[in-house]
Amino acid sequence: MNYFEQELRRLFGNDTNITDKRFVGRAFFGKLTDNLRVRIEFVTLVIADHYEAVKATVINRNDGPVDALTLRFADLIGKKMVSNPNFRDGITPYIWKYGDKIEWYVYKPTKADYDKISGALNDYFNVFREPTQELEQSGQSERGLTMQDM
Repeated sequence: MNYFEQELRRLFGNDTNITDKRFVGRAFFGKLTDNLRVRIEFVTLVIADHYEAVKATVINRNDGPVDALTLRFADLIGKKMVSNPNFRDGITPYIWKYGDKIEWYVYKPTKADYDKISGALNDYFNVFREPTQELEQSGQSERGLTMQDM
């Protein structure tokens, strides 16, 4: 298991909202609905070998990509304070590759950080999931509408 797979398993290994999970190389694949799949991977943005974001792509199994979203760790978990004197103002977390070594640079995310990242991605995925009957009922009661009113 490579480092990226290990980190993707930390994010989605126990996620019950995504089924038929596959961890392949640097990517994670899963099933959102009968027709929609998701691909999640760590990506670089400006500097090579600095993986400072996670990219999620929703894929229709028959028609291909539907939508994609890139979420920066800086936006999700913010700047983190560390004891390293070289980073007195804190550091924005990212995974770096240096030679054969791959790891989080200076700051290693906590469980709460991983939860924020996976939670944000699940909020995005919820846009594409089929509404559940519970959600439909709560939406109707909030608006006072029934299906016949629509």
